[in-house]
Amino acid sequence: MTKIRTLIVDDEPLARERIKRYLGAEGDIEVIGECANGRDAVKAVGELAPDLLFLDIQMPELDGFGVLEAIGPQQVPAIIFVTAYDKYALRAFDVHALDYLLKPFNRDRFGRALQRAREQLEHDKLGQLDQRLLSLLEDLKTEHKYLDRLVVRSVGRVFFLKTDEIDWIEAAGNYVRLHVGREAHLLRETMNRLEAKLNPDKFLRIHRSTLVHIDRIKELQPLFSGDYTVILRDGRQLTLSRSYRDKLLELFDKSS
Repeated sequence: MTKIRTLIVDDEPLARERIKRYLGAEGDIEVIGECANGRDAVKAVGELAPDLLFLDIQMPELDGFGVLEAIGPQQVPAIIFVTAYDKYALRAFDVHALDYLLKPFNRDRFGRALQRAREQLEHDKLGQLDQRLLSLLEDLKTEHKYLDRLVVRSVGRVFFLKTDEIDWIEAAGNYVRLHVGREAHLLRETMNRLEAKLNPDKFLRIHRSTLVHIDRIKELQPLFSGDYTVILRDGRQLTLSRSYRDKLLELFDKSS
């Protein structure tokens, strides 16, 4: 029996584990790799040429749509999108006959998506997939926008917070803490998920647990071992770890 060579792409380890666990019960599936970010996914698709791709939509830096654009529709394998995306995108997937798993998904829903992928591969419908993906990307390009406001719940209140008002963001367990002037608000969201929803031209990751609004940065001061101190306009000092420094230094070079 020919195995369906499958690649899993999701920035959440638990999501990748769930997909692998479900696939483990499928005798015709061979998991050939997994990726935690979009850039690695583009490289893996080029090198491994999978038959089937489980592709997370919301990932930092390069999201699922960016992966598709980088690969090119003609080289994309059969796809099952894995997403926590908004209702518009889900309608778009339906319109273009592209299957998706909405997080959190169960085994039954997973099984139905996998069966559709099998049928697509068996009947060699990937040529039709090319056109559907192109149409989907065009639709989402015009409609997909980064968040410009967040809904925050605090002490019985619910209010809207414009993202441009946020100075910086830090991870706080299963929450993130949004710093706005002298105030701080907790939001139930992971750092990776929130980063994927924010405009990368405005918010930059400077540490695994810190995002900062670029306009709030006043200066950088070098530390030992390649780290930097990031000084905000209000005097707040944050740490830029060396694993994130290249992107920020490149930004400073462009604006200088």
